[in-house]
Amino acid sequence: MAGWTLEPAYAALAKDFGSIEAVFALEGERLTRDPLSEVIRVERDGVNYYVKRYTGAGKGLRRYVGRPRIKAEWQNLKQFAKWGIPTAEVVACGLERNGVAFGRGAMITRELPRTEDLSALAERNDARLSDPRWVDHVSQQIARHTRMMHDHRFTHNDLKWRNLLVDDQGTIFFIDCPTGDFWIGFMLRYRITKDLACLDKVAKYHLSATQRLRFYLQYRRRERLNAADKRRVRHIVTFFEGRE
Repeated sequence: MAGWTLEPAYAALAKDFGSIEAVFALEGERLTRDPLSEVIRVERDGVNYYVKRYTGAGKGLRRYVGRPRIKAEWQNLKQFAKWGIPTAEVVACGLERNGVAFGRGAMITRELPRTEDLSALAERNDARLSDPRWVDHVSQQIARHTRMMHDHRFTHNDLKWRNLLVDDQGTIFFIDCPTGDFWIGFMLRYRITKDLACLDKVAKYHLSATQRLRFYLQYRRRERLNAADKRRVRHIVTFFEGRE
């Protein structure tokens, strides 16, 4: 049994994007591939689209239990959009089951023009990372959107610089969130810290201590740290010790 949704605004692309069969028949530029999935890029009417296709959900019970990874991807991106967090637009999505087991699934997103991920900027020591005004502009957006997620008891769980895109106007977009989910209690607090530690893992090499602290204060909407903040900051900066 297959379920597939093409957004009405893209009905003109139904020949290529209108069914799971058509999407798995698409050919394009392969960008990534692993044992479970691949991503290709296709161009239609001057616009690039990214097609992520899954042919497996993992071994054993993962084929039967829990939300398939591809479904989590499109649901989380749509959740970001609902919260007002800039993200990639989901054009089409769906999956197919073999009985009760996951069979295959796919998601198509529209390109975000003139964007690149923050890790690419870090790798080449982009001059923008040395511009205090640009850094503050970007920092405020990341802090605000991260706080929005966490206020809804949702964590990204892979909030790395490579999963944050920035365009030529300095607008930040949150992408690639297949393992994001809602949490409560201790697990929520732990995963919030993990999100913040993932951001700081690269920031500590490219931003000043003052900029990193300012980001946390922006995230907390505070002028200064309280005792609880100080404990969390210590946890953030030591979170990946011995694992890098």
